Amino acid sequence: MGLFGGRKHGGLFTFNKDDGYLEAILRGFKKGILSRADYNNLCQCDNLEDMKMHFISTDYGDFLAGEPSPIHTTTIAEKATGKLVNEFNHIRNQAVEPLSTFMDFISYGYMIDNVVLLITGTLHERDISELVDKCHPLGLFKSMATLSVVHNVADLYNNVLIDTPLAPYIQGCLSEEDLDEMNIEIIRNTLYKAYLEDFYNYCKYLGGQTELIMSDILKFEADRRSINITINSFGATELSKDDREKLYPSLGLLYPEGTSKLGKAEDVDQVRGILEVYSTYRNFFSDGVNNEKSLEDSFFEHEVHLNRMAFEDQYGYGVFYAYIKLREQEIRNIVWIAECISQNMKQKMNQYIPIF
Repeated sequence: MGLFGGRKHGGLFTFNKDDGYLEAILRGFKKGILSRADYNNLCQCDNLEDMKMHFISTDYGDFLAGEPSPIHTTTIAEKATGKLVNEFNHIRNQAVEPLSTFMDFISYGYMIDNVVLLITGTLHERDISELVDKCHPLGLFKSMATLSVVHNVADLYNNVLIDTPLAPYIQGCLSEEDLDEMNIEIIRNTLYKAYLEDFYNYCKYLGGQTELIMSDILKFEADRRSINITINSFGATELSKDDREKLYPSLGLLYPEGTSKLGKAEDVDQVRGILEVYSTYRNFFSDGVNNEKSLEDSFFEHEVHLNRMAFEDQYGYGVFYAYIKLREQEIRNIVWIAECISQNMKQKMNQYIPIF
């Protein structure tokens, strides 16, 4: 996309004119995020029916009402995600420019995952209706209605993908032939690189507190993807070092010096050495290797910290992004506890990531 026009949000004296009401609603939603006491109560449940009863005293209320017993963890995850989607849509449907565009940018990340799912399913000749059911509801797009005419990757590209909001990223990075020949994770990371760079530039265009808060969050997301791409590429014969470096987003604390070194890394020890000079990431490997806590957990913990700090600020859109990500982490926590209960692994139940 790249070129932005139109309004910017207000500052100290004018922000509330258009966006103050929705920010107030969002901060009200944030009050419903589970507390440590709620997590302690959930961890004391003996079965998923007990969890269902406890949820009634939280912001989730009776969201599992009507679900037949026995309840499954997938049902809990689906219903909790549905609650998040309803809250997102409540804000998005009332938003005006530029908040509406900002909210759209949030949904693009989920659209990328859905597009990759559709490409994978089409390549493997899976039933289209089955694929749509598995798509994330925050990443649905209007051209999904035309999926019934899709019989191969060419149909998917020409009839569906070019009519999505992701079209500028897809047309700028991928051809119809790439969908058939390119590794699916390379497609995902190519699209996500273009998306992150565009979202970052849009936040810079908005300026003010939005730029201040979102810059830190998006830089971290870019660094996380660069580190994960590097580690996951070890042993992958189809991805050369030059190709790997092309997938790194052009932003972040690691960019450009750190990402250049990551592009030449041969193993995890070299990645650890590269990150040693960055105080933010120095302890991620000491925490995440040969330990109960994984590298992914270290990433999630830092992400929660950044998103939590967004609520210490006002007169910017960072809180709208942060709230969605905190709720997502809350859903991961709930599913983790539910899985531990259902599999009788209560000794690992406390390995969730507290939010507030």
